[in-house]
Amino acid sequence: MAGNKVVKILDVLSTIYQGGAYPGRNSEGLNPEWPCDPFHVLVATILSQRTKDDNTRKASDNLFHRYPTLEELAEADPDELSVLIRPAGFPNQKAKAIVGCCRIIRDQYGGEVPSETEEMVKLPMVGRKTAACVRSYAMCIPSVCVDTHVHRISNLMGLVDTKDPEATEFALMAITPEERWSDINRYLVRHGQEICLPNHPRCGKCPVSDMCRYNLEHQQETKRCAGSSSTTGP
Repeated sequence: MAGNKVVKILDVLSTIYQGGAYPGRNSEGLNPEWPCDPFHVLVATILSQRTKDDNTRKASDNLFHRYPTLEELAEADPDELSVLIRPAGFPNQKAKAIVGCCRIIRDQYGGEVPSETEEMVKLPMVGRKTAACVRSYAMCIPSVCVDTHVHRISNLMGLVDTKDPEATEFALMAITPEERWSDINRYLVRHGQEICLPNHPRCGKCPVSDMCRYNLEHQQETKRCAGSSSTTGP
């Protein structure tokens, strides 16, 4: 049942959010001009941590214009990088991590980003979300990439009941056909940015509100309040 619900929601959202997917897209959902390969997506996903898509786009454009290859970034000065990526926030931390990632990939993996999650998470500032993003968007390996939007909306809709993003990842994998795993991030993130806002879900404009636990419970509560008010009136 839950698996059917996930597929139905993804089918509806796919007709609405036909724009971009991987980190670095702009506010209209359009993907950047740089290649969607493992190196670029890995770096852009690190830049995307704790910032907005437009900031990621600015920072990644600045960075890849100056350092277009992994080899060049591996030899870069983190201090110079921090200036280029400042729009993404936490520039010193991210610059050090990016240079470190590129050096490890060059020296230990022959210049190729590893495809296994267990290997990727050994890299600086690379967790399961970042690894899943690279696998999904750059390597075409079905993966469930769980960011704050995916974790929040999946629980709000009643698809899962989980406490943290990692638990959400495995719960969604269990109820979603593997060929649709990558669609979860692609569409739920856009939905969370445009309709299902973090502090004020716009249920009246939501195309999947009839399948959302939060909306259905809210409607029931409204009816109960209305009924209670009518029985206590003059």
